[in-house]
Amino acid sequence: MRHTARHTRIAISVAAVAGLALTATACGGGVSAGGGNQELNGQTITVAGVWTGVEQQNFKKVLDAFSEKTGAKVTFASTGDNVSTVVGSQIEGGNAPDVVMVPQVGVLQQFAEKGWLAPLSKEINANAKANFAKVWKDYGTVGGTYYGLYFKASHKSTVWYSPEAFDQAGVQPAKTYKDLLKNGRTLSDSGVPAFSVAGEAGWPLTDWFENVYLSQAGQENYDKLAAHKIKWTDPTVVKALTTLGELFGDKNLVSGGGAGALRTDFPESVQNVFGPDPKAAMVYEGDFVSALVTDELHKKVGTDAKFFPFPTVDDGKAPVVSGGDAAVVLKAGKNKKAAMELVKYLSTPDASAVWAKAGGYISPNKNVPAGAYHDEITRGAAKSLTDAGNSVRFDMSDQAPAAFGGTQGAGEWKLLQDFLRDPSDPKGTAAKLEAAAAKAFTK
Repeated sequence: MRHTARHTRIAISVAAVAGLALTATACGGGVSAGGGNQELNGQTITVAGVWTGVEQQNFKKVLDAFSEKTGAKVTFASTGDNVSTVVGSQIEGGNAPDVVMVPQVGVLQQFAEKGWLAPLSKEINANAKANFAKVWKDYGTVGGTYYGLYFKASHKSTVWYSPEAFDQAGVQPAKTYKDLLKNGRTLSDSGVPAFSVAGEAGWPLTDWFENVYLSQAGQENYDKLAAHKIKWTDPTVVKALTTLGELFGDKNLVSGGGAGALRTDFPESVQNVFGPDPKAAMVYEGDFVSALVTDELHKKVGTDAKFFPFPTVDDGKAPVVSGGDAAVVLKAGKNKKAAMELVKYLSTPDASAVWAKAGGYISPNKNVPAGAYHDEITRGAAKSLTDAGNSVRFDMSDQAPAAFGGTQGAGEWKLLQDFLRDPSDPKGTAAKLEAAAAKAFTK
């Protein structure tokens, strides 16, 4: 099992759905969205996205609710990770979906620049203004036009830990990066390495860097680096790599050292902390860790597994890094009007509440009732995300061209893997990152 669509979600194949397509109908057994007038009765809407397994099943519940409300028939098909390639082929073949759930800012921008997207309606614009922090609308806007409604988010500034390991070592969740390293060494002295680091894929390492950089260098520099308006050789980047190297280069802090981490995939990194044979006390990653803990390891979130916010670095603010999936309407779709109604529904608290109840989901919609969320831990993560308001920053690598920020064995993923293996030369790593970024952004 691997983290799909780079690192904005995890596809958990518990009771995997047979086939690629799921159909939601008015009699599909979904959660009721309230008394609808069946104004779309007999119409069909096709939706495409990366989701599989449990995520796909839970999104189907949202589509079921829309079907009950409107009478529309909605089909969903998984694209796999290569959303751009698959959707492009569908458009060329004359069978484009009506709505696509786009997992990266860079892909959304690519779709808009190719002229594939229809501007979202005035009603959706109004709902976005009422229900979301401005930053979410900004990430869905290209060239001044609003194309993408962010429906699902991830909170990627959460450090998950074993309460049992912390109790045995006598440590508390750290509020500063300095204390994080100090606690890690105390944990190591007690007999368990501090962190299980998922280095095999590369994407978790970009998340590590982004949290350190956002807190240490600040939001303005983060935005500039994300857009490649400052170079990766900038002193702020070298400083962040040096700071991250303090952890990566300490074998007492990383289970198995750099070499062991490079053989550890994401699910294994979680299992190393919360599985039957613990090999570490903490694992850094997003709120989606909870789904693995619950569905794969059958542990109780809030009791067996807890999280604390990614700590502040130096004198910076606590970072809030996020990812997410945006609903866009394709011009080439066969039912644009009904598609726009579906996206309008997704912009409401009611739609988000359906998936929140099912679990494994956080909405950037600030008006989703706290009680809608599946458990207290997820409720806390959702509140932290929405309380951050416009301070939230979208995953930097998801904003970059895929050649730099989202390709296995290349670009940022590969260079940060090399850095994990040997973090002794931050300046050299920064130079290599800049060379790769300059090439990708030029293309």
